[in-house]
Amino acid sequence: MNPADFLSPEVVASADAIGERFNTASPFRHVVIDNFFKPEFCEKLLADFPPFEEKLARDENGNIGRKAVHQGVAHLGENYHQLDELVKSEPFRQLVTRMTGIEELHYDPHYFGGGTHNNLDGQDLDPHVDFTHHPITGLHRRMNLIVYLNKEWKKEWGGNIELHKDPYVPPEEDEIVSVEPLFNRAVIFETNDISWHGFPRIQLPADKKHLSRKSFALYYYTPTRPEKIKPHSTIYVERHLPSQIRCGHTLTAHDEATVKNLLARRDQHLKRLYATITDLTAENEQLKARQQLQALASAHASGEAQVAEMMEKIGTDKSRLLARIQELENSTSWKITAPLRALRRLLNR
Repeated sequence: MNPADFLSPEVVASADAIGERFNTASPFRHVVIDNFFKPEFCEKLLADFPPFEEKLARDENGNIGRKAVHQGVAHLGENYHQLDELVKSEPFRQLVTRMTGIEELHYDPHYFGGGTHNNLDGQDLDPHVDFTHHPITGLHRRMNLIVYLNKEWKKEWGGNIELHKDPYVPPEEDEIVSVEPLFNRAVIFETNDISWHGFPRIQLPADKKHLSRKSFALYYYTPTRPEKIKPHSTIYVERHLPSQIRCGHTLTAHDEATVKNLLARRDQHLKRLYATITDLTAENEQLKARQQLQALASAHASGEAQVAEMMEKIGTDKSRLLARIQELENSTSWKITAPLRALRRLLNR
């Protein structure tokens, strides 16, 4: 597909200049592009934007939230089908490479974490860096492209995307770039271990509660990346206490609710992280047991003395080993057939 059929002429003509802005931006490489699509195409995307669905609003902690994500972009009608065809096309990806300098961009047909994002009043997003690798393809996540579809929005309503230098430090010490999510405005930024971003809570006026923060999010991947990054999932940093909560201040009911909400969010993150650690620990133990039993199974042909020596080396006895063999035989994750049975016959002599 020809990007010029969908993007505004100014964007296509200034791709190299956009690249200069991208590479010199702070606190990390990014660029804000107004009038990204041709106006008539962007109007069609807004008209066909899917309504909020609770079944698509489950967060990372398993709770129904106020953000619905629709990943089936190609099935949202003809206009979104065209958008999907555009962003996966080679000419568009080459144009984005000119804007960012990031080469070998791979489109994600799964739209993992991407697609249309519909955020209701009360929703926010803690500062975070994104996961490093695609969970299915294993490719490196390298770039986010977000286009906002909000005809009516004011900065004081919240929901403005914020790019942070270091969200761990107090806000007055942090470097924060705030961008309003205005109609047909694109934000492109590199994703790595310093690309902290999020948005403050959406607080719409009483007569604007029917509005929502609408956007289309697309993530690109590459086979390699220039810097070394340890693989990780999305890492969040909870927001700091409001400035008014300090020594000598008398808490209001609103203050109390704010503190309780911050603590509840932190507890949710900790609960999720501890569950992940528990799962990883169990998986690690399973792998260790698998390796040990495979070594014992391969040694059984050499006789009982070699098996006894191996058992002493790994620090186990016959009863514990037989119990572990039975456990692994019943496991759905791993089964050894003939070698495992032979080892058990040897131990039962």
